[in-house]
Amino acid sequence: MAKVILFDLDGTLLPMDTQQFITNYIKELAPRVGHIIDPNEFVKALLAGTDAMIKNLEPVKTNEQVFEETFLSLTSLSREDIWPTLDQFYENVFPTFSHMTSPSIKAKAVVEEALKQGFRVAIATNPVFPKSAIYHRLNWAGIDDQPFELVTVYEEISFTKPNIEYYQDICARLHVEPSECIMVGNDVQEDMVTSTLGMKTFLVEGNVIDRGKPRYQIDDRGTLGELYEKISKRQGIFK
Repeated sequence: MAKVILFDLDGTLLPMDTQQFITNYIKELAPRVGHIIDPNEFVKALLAGTDAMIKNLEPVKTNEQVFEETFLSLTSLSREDIWPTLDQFYENVFPTFSHMTSPSIKAKAVVEEALKQGFRVAIATNPVFPKSAIYHRLNWAGIDDQPFELVTVYEEISFTKPNIEYYQDICARLHVEPSECIMVGNDVQEDMVTSTLGMKTFLVEGNVIDRGKPRYQIDDRGTLGELYEKISKRQGIFK
């Protein structure tokens, strides 16, 4: 029987076009560090750092450490040169990006109903962003006040999606087996890969991301509204 529901954030509990959001985010961020580094060089180092996080499988390094090592190695900068500007950006500018999303009141209803039905809940968002950026998005979704047992952020986690190590780490932190979890997400590859570990999967429709392959088992699918109904009625994989 399932004990834990892992919720993806972007495109799932927070409806958005993720690729469009990332494109606009980089477009806004790059010029703001122009007084420190050439914006084009910054973007190259930013993307290389992100790629390094995705490929990293060393549990001794957090995603933040991996990103920092890669980013700084490709520039002539020290952490002190640019991190204060980045921190300021995430604290003051990033919150203004809420207009790029389409928050739904169903998100909070779904989480609250899951808790009401006795499920433990966690946010399994790809931890390639700082904690502040992730919590801003939880706020936009209207769920920042919910008692999540875990929210994966890049300062604390050592793996990323679609690596199964990321999900195994979550299970270890929550002291549960994968078979006791349900993964709710909108990405056919990055979220549904959990089926290979024995998790049940629910694909949230509306902002589905599907690269075509690999293909993974999808146990159920539907809108946020339909997800709410299935959780509240304990139907299907939510029994």
